[in-house]
Amino acid sequence: MPFLSCAFGFHINFASLSIILVILGTDPRMIGMAFNTSCCVFQDWLSKYGYLPPPDPVTGQLQTKEALTKAIKAMQKFGGLEETGVLDQATLGLMKTPRCSLPDLSETEVMVGRRRRALVAQNKWSKRHLSWRIRTFPKESPLLGRDTVRALMYYALKVWSDISPLNFHEVAGNDADIQIDFTKADHNDGYPFDGPGGTVAHAFFPGERFTAGDTHFDDDEAWTFRSPDSHGMDLFAVAVHEFGHAIGLAHTSAIESIMRPYYQGPVGDPLKYNLPYEDKVRVWQLYGVSDSVSHTAQPDDPSQTADPPVLLDLPENRSTVPPARDSPDRCTSHFDAVAQIRGEAFFFKGKYFWRLTREKHLVSLRPAQIHRFWRGLPTNLDSVDAVYERPGDHKIVFFKGLKYWIFKDNNVEEGYPRPISDFGLPMEGVDAAFVWLHNDKTYFFKDNHYWRYDDHLRRMDLGYPKDSTLWKGVPPQLDDAMRWSDDSSYFFKGKEYWRVVGSDMEVEAGYPRPIGKDWLVCTEMQSDSPATEANNTANTRLHGQHHADHAENGYEVCSCTSDSALPLGARPSGTLGCRTPCPLVPEITISALRTLAHTQTTPCAVSMD
Repeated sequence: MPFLSCAFGFHINFASLSIILVILGTDPRMIGMAFNTSCCVFQDWLSKYGYLPPPDPVTGQLQTKEALTKAIKAMQKFGGLEETGVLDQATLGLMKTPRCSLPDLSETEVMVGRRRRALVAQNKWSKRHLSWRIRTFPKESPLLGRDTVRALMYYALKVWSDISPLNFHEVAGNDADIQIDFTKADHNDGYPFDGPGGTVAHAFFPGERFTAGDTHFDDDEAWTFRSPDSHGMDLFAVAVHEFGHAIGLAHTSAIESIMRPYYQGPVGDPLKYNLPYEDKVRVWQLYGVSDSVSHTAQPDDPSQTADPPVLLDLPENRSTVPPARDSPDRCTSHFDAVAQIRGEAFFFKGKYFWRLTREKHLVSLRPAQIHRFWRGLPTNLDSVDAVYERPGDHKIVFFKGLKYWIFKDNNVEEGYPRPISDFGLPMEGVDAAFVWLHNDKTYFFKDNHYWRYDDHLRRMDLGYPKDSTLWKGVPPQLDDAMRWSDDSSYFFKGKEYWRVVGSDMEVEAGYPRPIGKDWLVCTEMQSDSPATEANNTANTRLHGQHHADHAENGYEVCSCTSDSALPLGARPSGTLGCRTPCPLVPEITISALRTLAHTQTTPCAVSMD
């Protein structure tokens, strides 16, 4: 794999990139995202976030190739990537991921002065009752009214007060401990914003500085809450992260932590979100465990006591986008595939899917598009046949016809699709696939037969296929099957499903049951059509099958997974996954860059010595 650097000391513009890509036969749109306006952006990025010291402004000394390689490896390790020391596709994609402005590493020469002291000292508040105030509100996010923003800030702070002795109360004056601003570009605090994407927010650690605790959000971002699509930044998720900094927590490389520097997408219902254990422990180390005092107002100042702000029924929280006319009806459809991925359930129909949390809460009444969620599937894909999460490495396998794709999180692996004959499966395709908890083997069903596959050894077990009637009560010609978090196996066909408990190969009494009613918040004669959707939401709340906060038809998250696989059950309850990743960027050889780049600038990266 070629080493990618700015070693040649030139500026790379999009015209040069276009020439390179014509020669190399690569899509310019993809590589352009990685290179941005200059190859020096990579070194700047590494310096900005604490992985690489900047060049000495006095001597003009260049970074060595060894130093840059070491910095890239440190960044890859912190981000949960393979430590190649090369700016490969995964690394470039992670660099393009929106993130917090604060550096990641504390023990490095680059963090001097205020930044170094903040990260190393791990200061904490000496008092337990902290005031907060929103000084400026977002101007570029018209769908978020002031009451919504205020409510989201309240609940994001409450996440931390619920597990610590800290108490937060809102004030109207100028003396708040935590000042919250929505601002743009250079706002005179040493951490300028850079427009949409890139750095999205930051907060200052506790201490004696006048900026201690202050939290800033980039007003160039499209801040969202219950967004109807996968675009924009979920304000609640980012606020929880930044308030972690405001009380003294630095970034961490822990995959499950809310304090990872990279934007990970929505984290679910603000009223039910539960911090990962990693973050709780770090707060307890700073402040001790939560005591019995109120966490909503300061006891010493009764005038500040107020009811929690209303969040669920604000008009601006509701989607103004009508349902897609070609989207399927979850209550009247059978499903092409059903799968458990990272502890959540996914119901696939046509080009769309619905998603349920571990607690079987439907994330959105409106389905999301498959190809926008898992980048790499053909955009003209009209459906999928089966999906399962592979044991061991927890990669996700999609089947369609005689082909299959393997994904690491949202990204398709190189070399796919491939023929299903790799599994030793018949050339008629697959109806269903799931991993049985009893033996950690993968079971494939087609018509009246099933196969048992060992994903660890990558081979089909001997003696298969077998007659599917061995699974007593399970119907033939399934739509799909999955293992669920209750350790049972579920089989789906038409509008019904069957349950097999534990290691039994026999359907439990009382089945089949209706899919729509038990899984997808449907009642009899219910439909997803635009004319009846408002009725559906009302019925949902009336029957109590689905909490009102989940029933808002605009509440949709954008992704499902973390940056690397987690064991089943390891991901904290209520934590959803990451933002849909940037397109992968092909690698460019040093020789191609040397030959075709033509605009000279000051040298900015590694020396060629």
